[in-house]
Amino acid sequence: MPTIFIIFGFRFQFYSNDHTPIHVHVVKDNSRAKYKLFPIELIENHGFKTSELKLIESVIEENVETISEHWNTYFNNHN
Repeated sequence: MPTIFIIFGFRFQFYSNDHTPIHVHVVKDNSRAKYKLFPIELIENHGFKTSELKLIESVIEENVETISEHWNTYFNNHN
């Protein structure tokens, strides 16, 4: 599971066998969520509070290009 970065204890990552569309998994403690990037959209949530989801979404908005670059670099080099 390649980790893109960790901010405020939230681990932003994707799976090495992930599929399109480009998305990011967010994990903290026993909670996890999945967001599509273009457009940014919550796909699933397991355990995060609304306030945490708002924070996660703002981090994704600020870093959408970085997340996308990591995804594209990883999958272009591993296919």
